[in-house]
Amino acid sequence: MTEEAILQGCLKNEAAAQRELYNRYSPKMLAVCYRFAHNREDAEDMLQEGFIKVFSQMHTFQNKGAFEGWIRRIIVHTCINNLKKNKRFNESLDIVHASGVQVREETVPSIVQAKQIVECIRILPIGYRTVLNLYAIEGYSHKEIADMLDIEESTSRSQYTRAKQMLEEILIRKKILTKPREKAEWLVAVR
Repeated sequence: MTEEAILQGCLKNEAAAQRELYNRYSPKMLAVCYRFAHNREDAEDMLQEGFIKVFSQMHTFQNKGAFEGWIRRIIVHTCINNLKKNKRFNESLDIVHASGVQVREETVPSIVQAKQIVECIRILPIGYRTVLNLYAIEGYSHKEIADMLDIEESTSRSQYTRAKQMLEEILIRKKILTKPREKAEWLVAVR
């Protein structure tokens, strides 16, 4: 089934088209949810809620940009709203300003699998993890993140800086990364 046929079928509420859309995009979107969620159950709940929004908002897709990108934005916003609704983000938000924090960066060895990195990111406190995911992986600016999370832009920057520092420590502790060298960049590989 072509993407256009899926779109048209979903607009007509055809179960086969909806099933095809879900089957085609749910694995990638579950991975997105998993990065924000506390556990797999939460990720699956976020995914289901996100796809309900996708189906109910299908009429708003204007064929500007990629359809997958449109779905991804809905899923990301669903994850953020879920975290805010359950107060999981605000409870663990560490408001430490980034000034004065020195972050050493290193190139991640090519042998490190993306799954290992994701698992290490999931160890981070939810505030750090959320900002790291939004900035380094999803590509949002600190201003956009601040607006999404109802925080100050400086808080977003601080969370990101602290997340990188903590992630580096976790990667070193798990022996995925060796001791850092001065002024090298490792997080670029995540983005």
